[in-house]
Amino acid sequence: MTFTTFNQMDQTQTPTTTILNFERENQAEAFDKNKLGVKTLVDSGLTEIPKIFIHPQDTLPNPRTQCTPTVPLNVPVIDLAKIHKSTRRVEIVEQICKAAESIGFFQMVNHGVPVEVMGAMIEAVRQFHEQPEEAKMQLYSRDATRAVSYYSNEDFQAAKSWRDTVYCQLVDGYIRQAELLPPICRKEFEEYIKCTIKLKDTLSELLSEALGLSPDYLEGLECMKDGVMMSHYYPPCPQPELTLGMAAHTDVPFLTILMQDSIGGLQVLHQNHWVDVPPIHGGLIANIGDLMQVITNNKFKSVEHRVVARSTGSRISVPCFFSLSARIVSEPIRPIKELLSPNNPPIYREVTFADYYARYKSKEGNSRGALALPHFMINNN
Repeated sequence: MTFTTFNQMDQTQTPTTTILNFERENQAEAFDKNKLGVKTLVDSGLTEIPKIFIHPQDTLPNPRTQCTPTVPLNVPVIDLAKIHKSTRRVEIVEQICKAAESIGFFQMVNHGVPVEVMGAMIEAVRQFHEQPEEAKMQLYSRDATRAVSYYSNEDFQAAKSWRDTVYCQLVDGYIRQAELLPPICRKEFEEYIKCTIKLKDTLSELLSEALGLSPDYLEGLECMKDGVMMSHYYPPCPQPELTLGMAAHTDVPFLTILMQDSIGGLQVLHQNHWVDVPPIHGGLIANIGDLMQVITNNKFKSVEHRVVARSTGSRISVPCFFSLSARIVSEPIRPIKELLSPNNPPIYREVTFADYYARYKSKEGNSRGALALPHFMINNN
């Protein structure tokens, strides 16, 4: 089948009409071949979303049936000020431990990332995504081995999310091949990740202490040394009731640090109900990933979350996912031996990052009710 590319469109065609002319099974291929983003579809004035963005009804928000959890979810807001004072540090460690054990999420204030740096990062993400599509095409790729890329959805096997993304690999505390980023956002991206890496190092110490281990324990494992930063842009959607900014999922890596703007839309699954995580000015969010749940032998919890689509406003979020050093990425991941005992035997078998991620991305591992973690439990074999 032949697809019309962006540059081949005549004056009567738009990206939207090009995509909508195909049936659902071919829309994804046309969308990818044209190197399009959701922002381009919105700018073309569409009033109905393409079929590839329509999610199954049972996965979408339904205000008419939304119920309140038996125990209301209040995502803890932890003040990291005075963290080096011994009595205050004990309190902070206790708060983080309680949050990591129960809901896997907590918000942070006075975390050391300047509000000015955060604001500049949000604006840089906006400026990148609001460029003409032609200016972004040179970075378009769904090849995960590339250091820097721009795309809409990394995989086209399921319903697509209503968002566009800039992807940056993080190595040794820096953006790999940062020179590939355009000048419109490069400086701000580099400054933001420099500050966020310092916060990650602090959280590594606090999480280690929350496990009853020495402050440098997790750092010694190199389980949060490298990673990925994604800059998501969620344009307003003409039919938000049919799609999601991001479908329900857990995060694979050990730790995520998330910045979101004031628009909101992040929800956490609590007692089988979706609960909003409202933005806090100057705040950042941390959440536990699947592999942290593995090495802590279920002490810390990785929790499902999603992003709802909205009809107004362009939401921006910047998650930084921290995981294994490239040096040890092929080594087996297992529960920390210091946490094990006859009364607390290992729950998970050894697994490599590659094997876990393959399961996570499979149809079985990435569908509601059948996430990847149970597959690697010892009792499931």
